[in-house]
Amino acid sequence: MRMFASLYERAIVWARHRHAVRYLAGLSFVEAFIFPVMPEVMLAPMMLAQPRKAFRFANWSLLFSLLGSLVGYGLGHFAYEALKPLLESMHLLTPIQKGVENLQRDMQAHSLGLYIVLAMAALQPVVPMKFVTWASGIVGVPVLPFLICMLIGRGKRVWLLALLVRIFGERAEQMLRKHIEWIGWAVIVALILLAAWWFLLR
Repeated sequence: MRMFASLYERAIVWARHRHAVRYLAGLSFVEAFIFPVMPEVMLAPMMLAQPRKAFRFANWSLLFSLLGSLVGYGLGHFAYEALKPLLESMHLLTPIQKGVENLQRDMQAHSLGLYIVLAMAALQPVVPMKFVTWASGIVGVPVLPFLICMLIGRGKRVWLLALLVRIFGERAEQMLRKHIEWIGWAVIVALILLAAWWFLLR
């Protein structure tokens, strides 16, 4: 059964949709403060479908991620206590609290490490951006350095992806299409192992 090949072909069709940029902007916006799906899930097929527009798509995604990060920051700063029950029901409260503890420790040390942590957190796909934006608002990280860190962290992710697509676009697309089933199942196995490791640690 060629499940992932079918999904890939459908993703490419969606990526060519005339409203694809709007959908990408919306996904990038809400992912920054609440939604669990990374924008790269839509961004990568869009870039592969139209490699010449890779950096344009990256910039749209980045812009709306920054706008969404401000929403997350504002919710954390002004509405955290009121939204605690909702966050707990969505299993977001504990990761946010851990982020708060890390940022508070770095702020108390008055170190540059605070902003390095923020930039690295926005860069790593394993650390959802929403946890960083909420935690920054709760702790009260200065807004301008916060935005600069988000720009650096998320910008590196989307610009690197755009660069790789521009350099290897056609070859990467052909290789992905050829090996999509193996890649898809490898990702599923990796996610299962990661989830098992997470629950064992807890």
